[in-house]
Amino acid sequence: MTGVSLSGARQAPRLLISAAHKSSGKTTVSVGLCAAFRQRGLAVQPFKKGPDYIDPMWLSLACGRACRNLDPFLTEMDEIRAMFGRASLGADLSLVEGNKGLYDGLALDGSNSNAALAHMLSLPVVLVIDARGMTRGIAPLILGYQAFDRNLNIAGVILNNLGGARHEAKLRAVIEHYTEVPVLGAVHHDPRLSIVERHLGLMPSNESGAAASTIAQIGALIGAEVDLGRLLEIAGAAPALAPIESVGVACRLGTARRVKIAIARDRAFGFYYADDLDAFEDAGAELVPFDTLHDSHLPVADGLFIGGGFPELFMQELEANATLRGEIRNAIEGGMPAYAECGGLMYLAKSLSWEGRRCKMVGAIGGEVVMHERPVGRGYVELQETANNPWPHSVANPGADPGANAGAVLRGHEFHYSALEHLGGDADFAYRVVRGHGTDGTHDGIVYRNLLASYCHLRSTRACNWVARFVGFVRGHAESSAMRAATADRERVSAP
Repeated sequence: MTGVSLSGARQAPRLLISAAHKSSGKTTVSVGLCAAFRQRGLAVQPFKKGPDYIDPMWLSLACGRACRNLDPFLTEMDEIRAMFGRASLGADLSLVEGNKGLYDGLALDGSNSNAALAHMLSLPVVLVIDARGMTRGIAPLILGYQAFDRNLNIAGVILNNLGGARHEAKLRAVIEHYTEVPVLGAVHHDPRLSIVERHLGLMPSNESGAAASTIAQIGALIGAEVDLGRLLEIAGAAPALAPIESVGVACRLGTARRVKIAIARDRAFGFYYADDLDAFEDAGAELVPFDTLHDSHLPVADGLFIGGGFPELFMQELEANATLRGEIRNAIEGGMPAYAECGGLMYLAKSLSWEGRRCKMVGAIGGEVVMHERPVGRGYVELQETANNPWPHSVANPGADPGANAGAVLRGHEFHYSALEHLGGDADFAYRVVRGHGTDGTHDGIVYRNLLASYCHLRSTRACNWVARFVGFVRGHAESSAMRAATADRERVSAP
């Protein structure tokens, strides 16, 4: 990624939509605000704090711009600031949706909380408060959130799930009497303001045929109950950010061969970070999408990438597409470089069992996947690389010491209700689990031929440039295959 200066670019107005606690309705409010502003002709750049795939899908669809994830645990501060500045170029408003509560986070000192991100990017904070059953008690809640960090700009509140006009009037009177925080919106309880939820949270927008109409409806309702003009004033009053340089993962492509990588993108597999997809282009790879549910054949490609998703919901359709499953298995057996995360790992196993049904999957991995009622692995993970990792640090950095990154600890995240069973004791693993669960509580990253399949989701950052490493591995394999083919051709020609 080039080091383009962002210091002279116009900074878009910006704000953070956060909450007192999770499940306060901030995703619905954020999606609604994005849609409402877009309906009024504004270009809105969405962001999501923390590790998440589903909320960004809805935010992306609402804005018509790819949502970017800002994660202080997985990404260094200057990378976050550069990503924020780069993605915000050309936008009229940058809207960040927080995760969990405003002050929630892993660190005791709050260094990876939503509040810390607000400080980092000088974001005015709008607090979404689920006010069901609340009246006078809302005042100490707001005052406490202000007092906990007096340097944080809590610029206003949006009241959510109100019981009616009388409830709204009481809350407004209490807040006006006891605090100086403006009420920017009052969203009444309305079943039309709901997005279907299930075991991993909201239904992804790529599964909902009515997603666009749902977003339009939410945008109209939120736009009518929130003071959009006041929000824009608050966003526009954010202090200027210090000049920054665009930073990223270095990739010395030069005249290196460009490669094609087949990527599963459909209703079953859709968990991909936008900046990771950009990193493939920077590393010299063309992503060629295919549909695991409907395509009978793999596209012509040098490598294969299957991200996360919900294969359990489509396991009968995946099983029915036997031709594609066979091609994927044969490609992996034939040595095609391949990478799979979580749902992709589940798809590559022998079988997938859920709710009393068992369906055949690809069979490239020896184990069988079983769904459970509660999460098996959930949260941030730390993985120590082993000597089995097929894409060591040197793959993306020609000339580097192959052992320079041996034993390095990578950070990622996992969220899976499934477990891999009957894998066998002779499996090779790319990682030893330092924090998290992985495949068995001790290991993750199954290595078979040129496949690496992991329950962990990685982010391509300076500390974990997995995309450049994987693309370098794919390129090396493609070049070796081309050389072998050329040698075989010469030998055939010279044969008597």
